[in-house]
Amino acid sequence: MRAQIPLLRTLGAVVLSGVLLAAMVSPVVIGLGVLANQLVDSAHRAGNTVADARLTADRMPLTTTVLDRTGKPLAYLYDQYRLPATFDQIADSMKAAIISIEDRRFYQDNGIDPVATLRAALHNSSGGSLQGASTITQQYVKNYLINVVDRGDPADQAADRADTVARKLREAEMAVRLDRNTSKNDILTGYLNLIEFAGNIYGVGAASAAYFHATPAQLTVPQAALLAGMVNNPNLYNPYTHPAQALSRRNLVIDTMVSTGSLQPAAATVAKAAPMEVVPNGPDVPGGTCYSAAPDAGFFCDYVVSYLRGLGFTSDQLNTGGYTIATTMDPVAAAAIKSAVEHNVPTAQDGVANTFALVKPQDGGHQVLAMVANRNLGTDGSAGETVTNIVARPSNVFGAGSSFKIFTTAAALEQGTVGFDSELPNPNSDCFNPPVVNRYTHCYPVSNDGNYGDPISLQSALATSPNVAFVALEAKVGMPAVLRMADRLGLRQSLRSNDAGGTPITDPGNPLSKNPQYNQPQSKYFQNLLSFTLGVSPVSTLEMANVSATLVDHGNWCPPSPVLSVTGRDGRPVAITQQPCEQAISPGLADTLMAGLSKDTTAGTSAAAASAARWTRPDIGKTGTTNDSESVAFVGGVNGYSASSMLFADGPHPRTLCPGPPVHLGDCGHGAFGGTVAAPPYFKAMSQILGSQPNQPIPAPDPEYVTGVAQQGSDGDNADDDNSDQSDDQNCKHHHKKKKKKKHDNGDDESDNSDDNGDDNSDDNGDCGGHSVALPDGPVLQHVIAPYTVGEQDTQANQDLSQAGYPVRAVTLASAAPKGQVIGQSPQGNVPQGTPVTVYTSTGTAPVPTY
Repeated sequence: MRAQIPLLRTLGAVVLSGVLLAAMVSPVVIGLGVLANQLVDSAHRAGNTVADARLTADRMPLTTTVLDRTGKPLAYLYDQYRLPATFDQIADSMKAAIISIEDRRFYQDNGIDPVATLRAALHNSSGGSLQGASTITQQYVKNYLINVVDRGDPADQAADRADTVARKLREAEMAVRLDRNTSKNDILTGYLNLIEFAGNIYGVGAASAAYFHATPAQLTVPQAALLAGMVNNPNLYNPYTHPAQALSRRNLVIDTMVSTGSLQPAAATVAKAAPMEVVPNGPDVPGGTCYSAAPDAGFFCDYVVSYLRGLGFTSDQLNTGGYTIATTMDPVAAAAIKSAVEHNVPTAQDGVANTFALVKPQDGGHQVLAMVANRNLGTDGSAGETVTNIVARPSNVFGAGSSFKIFTTAAALEQGTVGFDSELPNPNSDCFNPPVVNRYTHCYPVSNDGNYGDPISLQSALATSPNVAFVALEAKVGMPAVLRMADRLGLRQSLRSNDAGGTPITDPGNPLSKNPQYNQPQSKYFQNLLSFTLGVSPVSTLEMANVSATLVDHGNWCPPSPVLSVTGRDGRPVAITQQPCEQAISPGLADTLMAGLSKDTTAGTSAAAASAARWTRPDIGKTGTTNDSESVAFVGGVNGYSASSMLFADGPHPRTLCPGPPVHLGDCGHGAFGGTVAAPPYFKAMSQILGSQPNQPIPAPDPEYVTGVAQQGSDGDNADDDNSDQSDDQNCKHHHKKKKKKKHDNGDDESDNSDDNGDDNSDDNGDCGGHSVALPDGPVLQHVIAPYTVGEQDTQANQDLSQAGYPVRAVTLASAAPKGQVIGQSPQGNVPQGTPVTVYTSTGTAPVPTY
């Protein structure tokens, strides 16, 4: 056995090869000092790489495959396109071809071949064409260093290629060690999986697929010979760019197979007469990013990557790990939605984006079934492509309009400020004081557009969306409670962004860092701005769909997850820790909200569009339209599905959206509305997705929330510490300040005529002037609301909950948030005293996938 060869003989082979190699690579005698320095440097660079003389295949960069829920690939992620194959999965013809042309003594040598080295040295010294002397094992070592160990370091890769004695000796040493510790079959398999072909193609598996649409096991003799011939110079012997050279090289390999006895002469004659048979217009290599996904899958794929990044995967792991990622994407639903939004707004329509997200609570989570837009993920803006995930991120900077009235209603019902049967005061116009005022404060003028009842029932108000009633309700409930409710129901990332939809700017060198609109998260910025309920802030389409999912799931919030499972290159599952679900509001409150939202498509702002689409299913819905119709929205839910359809101006010169199809920018008077423009894609897509499924009823309101009770000292108190560090001047003056690069703000579904956060029509009367409509006082009773502890430290949270009568169950989760900070709580809201509350606290360390 080779492993039993005396060490002296092996070392002698290394020395002999080293001396001969030195003669080959150096035309003059190299000084011993220079050589010594090279060897020291080489030994230092080798480090732990050759400590055990094994170059293992588990470090090779492999291709990660992203699958839809049916198991069909929707995208590939890679730095090096490589599809591994085992020894038994590679055709004998391929093994014979590569050995015959690269190292015919492979199964006899000891990792290096002194005979071949001597032959090459003598040939080269005689002035003939240069011959190589590297064995397959040495080539494996060299390629492993270049393509695996040093793939991220160009300087080290250059050293791996350097034509120096030190590099050759290092390579020989590693080859000998590898040969002593690894079987020949494993070395050959590793080599065939590692070597580079043209076009970012690595390994025989990827090459077989790219050049022949075949597996390595299916390679014929001519195909195997072509691939084996390319290894020497992938560019020169590329069959697409240099077909004549490639064919000549292929035939040379076939001849060497005959000379080594692995192919009969008659078979060789047939093989050489065969055409090259490569796929047309190839090589056929899939894209290595989400940009190459199908038009209805690009944004979804991008969200998968960002979602897994948040769970601890690095970009390098995803691009080299060879994972199989099974996702929640429903290709039928995605195709139906893509068709609907493109019918509404063509892909390349100037300045108009139509985004759509579909979420379904099932299997203990909220599964994202589709994330689609008329735009596609890509770099060609003229073709309607964008590099921004406009479905997942808060890219709708103009806001979702009156769909935000859901949050005010939920907070009011939870407090008991109103009940399902309550009547809301609703004059045609009013001017409201913000929570914090001073002598410079102006009141906030709001008016309705159209004829509404005064008072108006809560359910009718949700269906027809008068502004005055909801701003009055928001003022009564309190901004902290409304903003907190928006976060609890699903606007987690949106409220962490600033009022331009980006990360809050804190760099003191940036002038915008002094502007609260840019340096604060929305959760803080809107603490004193009553315009929030009218949907004037940047928002994510996906998160609004997940708000609906929280209601459909009886008040249970879960992160919108795109991942079913992750499997490693070894076929074993990779454990990932997804954020746990939370009972964000009580089931009774969720059911009551659904009942309140159940009239929009029958008697509300989307009823006409529903009738035109012959939509008769019981569902929930809420439309939204910003003040200048630069954004319109529809949030809905039916048969367990939750959806959000949003259109917004997405070009450099935003203007009013005008009805279509196609929806377009223009000066069209009244502009587009959520009910007439955002709802139709919902009706069209969901009709196709649901098919013949039977209707599912909308739950009735919970008796606990039918009659309102007075709010005393509850979660909605206006005197909230979130307001403490905002200046009074900013609090009041914002109502008269239009947002930079926006014309949005207070808008409902029937064109809001209230002023943009207050403008020149507002009352200039010193101390906010104006007044506000008064909600009738209820009885002395109140709903019990558990303390909300997210953002607190664990000790404070335990104290607050315990003192309020709630036993605490502490659970730590891997998170980059400060150690001990509460990052989740369940249940929340109306929780009977004595009910155990789970508090999730951060470890202070980001999660790491478990293999």
